[in-house]
Amino acid sequence: MTPPPMHRRADAGARHRCSHGAAARQVEPLSTGCLPCRQQGEGWVELWLCLSCGWVACCDNSPNQHAKAHYQETDHPVAARLPDGAHRRWCYVHDRAV
Repeated sequence: MTPPPMHRRADAGARHRCSHGAAARQVEPLSTGCLPCRQQGEGWVELWLCLSCGWVACCDNSPNQHAKAHYQETDHPVAARLPDGAHRRWCYVHDRAV
């Protein structure tokens, strides 16, 4: 059996890579909590920091999922978990860790 042509292998590999993580910036958090949850008098499970603008919002395991809503409104693709954001990053475009 012969392997597929090289261009097909390269295309398949590119489909699984994520360039969004490399585009993330070092940003300062704009708050110490999820402002929409605070305004609604609700809590959260954990916080995520948008690496495009610094917005802080609750995670997908929280009732309101404000971090995902922020991505859907802004197309800012990558968020980092607080407080250890350098170690846990999520790409909303590819729906996976980067």
